[in-house]
Amino acid sequence: MPRRDWVPCLPYEEILMNVIKKTVTALTLGVALAASMSACAAQDRWTFDGDIHNNSLAVSPDETTAVVSYSQRPDVVVYDLKTGKVRQVLTGYVTPRNIVFSPTGDVFYLSDSSLGVVRKIDTKTLKVIADIPLGAGAFGTTLSKDGSLLYVNNEAASTLSVIDLDHQRPVAVVPGFSQPRQGIRVSPDGKTVYVTNFLGDKITLVDSKTNTIEGEITGFNKLRAISISADGNTLYAANSGSNSIAVVDTQKRAITTTVIVGKDPYGAALTPDGLHVYSGNLGDNSLSVIDTKTLKVTTTVTGLKAPRQAIVFTKDKSKAYVLNEDLSISTVDLASNKVVSTLKAD
Repeated sequence: MPRRDWVPCLPYEEILMNVIKKTVTALTLGVALAASMSACAAQDRWTFDGDIHNNSLAVSPDETTAVVSYSQRPDVVVYDLKTGKVRQVLTGYVTPRNIVFSPTGDVFYLSDSSLGVVRKIDTKTLKVIADIPLGAGAFGTTLSKDGSLLYVNNEAASTLSVIDLDHQRPVAVVPGFSQPRQGIRVSPDGKTVYVTNFLGDKITLVDSKTNTIEGEITGFNKLRAISISADGNTLYAANSGSNSIAVVDTQKRAITTTVIVGKDPYGAALTPDGLHVYSGNLGDNSLSVIDTKTLKVTTTVTGLKAPRQAIVFTKDKSKAYVLNEDLSISTVDLASNKVVSTLKAD
């Protein structure tokens, strides 16, 4: 289990024992524990897994709104990308983990591992529509191809929850992982969910029809973010432990080569045309740009501040938005691979 840091509200052991007595399954335990402690978390900045750091950036389908978070900050910033200004700062979070917009963009979903929920938020009003309780440890999220399901990693319970978004409840909980964190992707054909496991340094493959584990890919080193090519045949994975991006043949379920990048890479973002992978290098404040044909680093983007997984490309393939540690967003021109502007939080 991860280390817990908190300002005491009630003794943790007392709360946990009360929950255990009323709990018969791992999922129920997580939900009950979150319900018992979420009020305390929001009030006193108790963190369930505050020693795990990550950030998230999501851009609405119409590319007018960006929502950003960093797990060490309890606020979530919403930017208007047309005006370049902050629309609003959302409060009441503890360790916000991942953000994803619905296909229509009218709502977005935000996970918080200390509150143990996925929160559904109206994009226009920025009001909370619903909280979906999943238990402390709720982390990485991704949508099914039709947008009807939300897959949620739980790094504490080592499970994958499958959420029916119409009914806002889990329809399946898949066990058998090893601390799955932010990295999770659905294959282009929608048949396979790729789930990263930080412990064990492997990617687990889940059959999306049966919600069962069907295989794994091993050999990573402090596995972070992943991306998948449009044909589904190649997967790119960030190895922060070896300063590299692993290139995976998904048919063979094996690493075919690795590309050395900058220091402590967390991101492995594939451009919409599939020609380049951008590695977000936390340790040297840069992006490494990899040519996917030659599998060589062609250039390095500098002028960033602790970039991680949060890299999003515009649909016209002209820009990348990169989240910095202070929740500012740097815009990178993809033609020159230079930072051309930065939106700053108030």
